[in-house]
Amino acid sequence: MTTKLALFDLDHTLVPLDSDYEWNAFTTRLGWHDPIEFTRQNDAFYAQYQAGTLDIHAYVRFATAALCAQGAEKSHAAHAQFMATVMQPAIRPTALSLVQQHQAAGDAVVIVTATNEFITRPIASAFGVTELIAVELALDAGSGWFSGEIVGTPSFREGKVARVEQWLAERNLSWATVESSFYSDSMNDLPLLEKVTHPVATNPEDRLRAIALARGWRILDLF
Repeated sequence: MTTKLALFDLDHTLVPLDSDYEWNAFTTRLGWHDPIEFTRQNDAFYAQYQAGTLDIHAYVRFATAALCAQGAEKSHAAHAQFMATVMQPAIRPTALSLVQQHQAAGDAVVIVTATNEFITRPIASAFGVTELIAVELALDAGSGWFSGEIVGTPSFREGKVARVEQWLAERNLSWATVESSFYSDSMNDLPLLEKVTHPVATNPEDRLRAIALARGWRILDLF
């Protein structure tokens, strides 16, 4: 039997915001950053992401600097507050229902995101999804906490294809043995959308909507 695989981008696909951007805004409000300078740099990186020019390694070093400095205890406490005040209210019934429909059908459900695992693991759990492919953060040998570097291939642009292929291989699966769907809003995810059996442009940005219309892909507006 062919395994059915449902892949979901996270930001602006399952939730109507960018969790990485919102985490940085949240921690700025906590006083972890200089608000003016951090916001300026954060906005510049976000613009690069939208334009498809982001250096993911440089961004992760920047975005996790305060997380690394604050340490595990304070960071986990802050994230619990972030989930309660920012992310839980952003989980819409339409998105949750879509995930649950795939789960009820027996599909393997995986969230595949370019945001790091520290931010996204609790969000995936809130959707009832245990399989998460996210940017993996390296641990500092001395402190045992995050160092700001990335482990392995970042799940970003073509890296999402590589990481999904790794996930499949670990389960003795391949693209040929799965019927796959991928839901995404972003042009950055075009490589993976082009790889799956059923690409679904979900809340798509204008450029992706145009491509989906031209190619006859399904378009889904959850929000």
